[in-house]
Amino acid sequence: MMQKIVVKVQVHCDKCRTKALKIAATAQGVSRVSIQGVNRDHLEVIGDGVDSVCLTRALRKKLGFATIVKVEQASARINI
Repeated sequence: MMQKIVVKVQVHCDKCRTKALKIAATAQGVSRVSIQGVNRDHLEVIGDGVDSVCLTRALRKKLGFATIVKVEQASARINI
């Protein structure tokens, strides 16, 4: 089941955004990762079988702050 996870992360600079993207991309089952939001502080992860709790825990460990905003079912078709 494809799911879309939105995680709010604390980012101060482009280096922090890059670090967050790398952490999310290495999680198991991730198909696509992007930065969203007005302040570019929401990390959107789309994938099959992604564990949102483990992902958030890894982001907290490296970035200091991360909280799950939304977890929902995504459409099966992804345009890359």
